[in-house]
Amino acid sequence: PGAVAAYPMYRGLAKLVGMKVIPTGRTFDDELDTLEQNFDNHDFFFLHYKPADAAGEDGDFDAKVARLEELDARIPRLRSLNPDVLVVAGDHATPAIMAGHSWHPVPVMINSALTIGDGAPAFHERACAEGSLGRLPATELMLLAMAHAGKLVKYGP
Repeated sequence: PGAVAAYPMYRGLAKLVGMKVIPTGRTFDDELDTLEQNFDNHDFFFLHYKPADAAGEDGDFDAKVARLEELDARIPRLRSLNPDVLVVAGDHATPAIMAGHSWHPVPVMINSALTIGDGAPAFHERACAEGSLGRLPATELMLLAMAHAGKLVKYGP
């Protein structure tokens, strides 16, 4: 597995769990360039996006919305690589009103040829909680990603 992350802590975590950390620049566009250049070299990538979290930590709601919209505008670029599975999730919530990390659930989206759409009208905490994944422990996410990639012989007990 490969990891593309500009933020040092996430490079360290990726290395700790055995991923190859691929050097990249400081911006998310740099990260996307790095991903595109290395996409055929790995069967799994961890790609980290820091700006929305940073805006939440700064307590700047408008900046957080703008950073999320910037990420959203880049999803077609990610999809153009034709990944077997695309998972979009957060490692924690960072509400601008709290200017820090919180216990709130984060939205999760999984897209693949094996995904059954659930008609969720948007990608945010409330819409995702009502979607087909509902609220799930983070420990189940990798298993679901592998299932959506068709990499499991059997799902469940």
